[in-house]
Order: sequence, then structure tokens, then C-alpha cells
Amino acid sequence: MDLKLSGKRVLVTGGNSGLGAAMVRAFAAEKARVAINYVVHPELTEQLVGQMRAGGSDVLALDADVTQADAVRAMFQTLDGAWGGVDVLVNNAGIDGPRAMAWETDALVWNRVLQINLTGAFLCAREALKRMVAQRSGVIINTSSVHELIAWSGYSAYTASKAGLSMLSKTLAQEAGVYGVRVLCIAPGAIRTPINADVWRDAAGQQDLISKIAIGRVGEPEDVAGMAVVLASEVAGYVTGTSVFIDGGMTDYPAFSHGG
Repeated sequence: MDLKLSGKRVLVTGGNSGLGAAMVRAFAAEKARVAINYVVHPELTEQLVGQMRAGGSDVLALDADVTQADAVRAMFQTLDGAWGGVDVLVNNAGIDGPRAMAWETDALVWNRVLQINLTGAFLCAREALKRMVAQRSGVIINTSSVHELIAWSGYSAYTASKAGLSMLSKTLAQEAGVYGVRVLCIAPGAIRTPINADVWRDAAGQQDLISKIAIGRVGEPEDVAGMAVVLASEVAGYVTGTSVFIDGGMTDYPAFSHGG
């Protein structure tokens, strides 16, 4: 199926590793032009850009801290100069933060998670919407998590940020829909990325993880990237203001398959 993404201008934040890098590759495979935002590990960005360009893809590397409004504004201005704007924004930059019960959590650490996961997504969406509303087209995909629904002890900032991101997406979708702009979330479950390698590389940890997944396997970054590409296309042209869960059935609570 031709998703008709050839030539589309795509920005992926946190795009130099993990889910972000998989989405960069997936959009490039559809012949979209892809901008890779990053703030750490420039060597990974350089490596990814080299791979993409060697394969004939049109890519940009954009160093910008998404929590800083001026940096975000400058990043979008760079896109304006290079490609004349943006058609698809994937807000993927995020962290989970160190594990701590709420009463033991440092307020600055808690706020940092919110700044990156929620405020950063808002700042990027705000700049994207200025352009998308004017051109009366565009798609914003925010990377949420199953933890917008499922509580996760020790990660109150993360769960709060993802639940907030879900409602932010719904509100932006409501505001921008009349202008032909769609806004939605993808909500991954357990995906095999470097951020959770300490779990899936441990046999007991991986088995515990699999017990929480209805289809019995840990997801791969490509599982998420493939869905992101479809949702950005007109195949999903009637999908907005919702979260699409890519979780192997984790939110189906498979532990209850044996009864309550």
C-alpha cells in the first residue's frame, strides 16, 4: 500500500535512538523528508544521519532542548528555511526518571520529567500548529504510554505526564480539527529499547514482563514505528483525538485471563 508520504516533511523529537530512531527509519522508508531532533548523544545522531543519507534519504539533524521555548522556536525556523515548514510532528522526546515513591521524590526531579514529557511536547506542538493551521493540514503524533492508563508505583511524574499528554492531545485535536489538522497519541507498552534493557536482558525480568502481555512477547521498536507511519498517513485520515495502544494487549490485563 502506498501511504503517500513521499516528500512529506516530518520532525521526530528524541529521534536519534530507540523508538525515535525506528520512526525516523520508517518515515524515511516511505520517502518522507525527516528531521531528527536530539539533545544528547550527538554521535548517535551523526551515525543515523549517515545511514539515512547513504540510503538516499533527505534528513536533517536538529540539536534543540524541547523544554526551552526559544530553542524550539529556532528549530522550527530552521525547518522553515530548509523545507518551508512541517507536515508531521512526532513528539517522542521523553524520560521516565529515577524510581522513587512520591514521598521520597525530589521536586526538581519530578518537575524535570514533566518539563520534557509534557511541556516539551506542548512547545513543539504549539510551533507545529502555527504552521499546520495556516496551511490547513498536518498531523501531530504524541508518544504517550500504557501508563496514561496503568498506574506505575515509583513513577508518579511519568504517569502524570503521560496522562496529561493524552488530554493535551484530545484538546489540541478539538481546537485544530476544523483546520484539517489531526492530533493523537500512540501509547506503547513494553518495547525492547535501550531505556528498559536492564529488564529484557534479564531472564527473570523478561519473563515477568511477558506475563503482563496478552500476546506473549515484548514489542519491537518497529511495531511502534509502523503504526506511527500509518497514523500519519491519510489511511488514518479519520483518526484524531484518541490514543492508539501498541501494547500487545497489556491494557487488556492478561493476568485476569485465569479469573479474578
